[in-house]
Amino acid sequence: MNLGKRCTAEALGTFWLVFGGCGSAVLAAKFFTDANNVPINLGIGLVGVSLAFGLTVLTMAYAIGHISGCHLNPAVSVGLMIAKRFPSKDLVPYIIAQVIGGLLGAYTLYYIAQGNAGFNLVESGFACNGYDDHSPGKYSMASAFVAEVVLTFFFLFIILGATDKRAPAGFAPIAIGLGLTLIHLIGIPVTNLSVNPARSFGPAAVLGLTGGDMWAVQQVWLFWVAPILGAFLAGIAYPIVAEDDR
Repeated sequence: MNLGKRCTAEALGTFWLVFGGCGSAVLAAKFFTDANNVPINLGIGLVGVSLAFGLTVLTMAYAIGHISGCHLNPAVSVGLMIAKRFPSKDLVPYIIAQVIGGLLGAYTLYYIAQGNAGFNLVESGFACNGYDDHSPGKYSMASAFVAEVVLTFFFLFIILGATDKRAPAGFAPIAIGLGLTLIHLIGIPVTNLSVNPARSFGPAAVLGLTGGDMWAVQQVWLFWVAPILGAFLAGIAYPIVAEDDR
């Protein structure tokens, strides 16, 4: 596939990840009320949001894996490049496509959400990632940084192992999707979980530019640096561990 088609696939896939994953958090992970303002338990909660993120990657891996590799994540592209599974010349175009897809996914989600008269962009937090007062569990910046590095490291380790030529063929999307689900179950209470700079940047930009609340933009640096560091380390570690002794 030429680079243009691959980048288009990456943009569409990242759109789906942000729209589906963050959409489940913004639109479905809460209690709703009926006409008499009586709570109705339709919220999917932490487990539902975690599963939604995993399903976005699993479905797109089957849909576009054969086109672009289905990175959907600048950290994944970096990790694969370090592991010599992805050409460095394609890194910047892939990241640009992923960021654009994430932004479009976030803005589409906002357009739908604001159609509800009770929706407040700032009060909702818009599934943004954060630390300290903006962490769901009020975790510190140091805790958030370590969590994002470690969880991204293992996410990339799963990707590199599942897509190894020696791994069972055809099952990689399942392992990767379930791996992302597990990572969200661990990390949502700490940072709302990122492990993906494009996923973090889209909602943060919408909250800042549309809602006028800049905290997510101010904290988004961590969700670029920590995931890329974790992916970089995994890209070094996996080839060492998996090298054939022969």
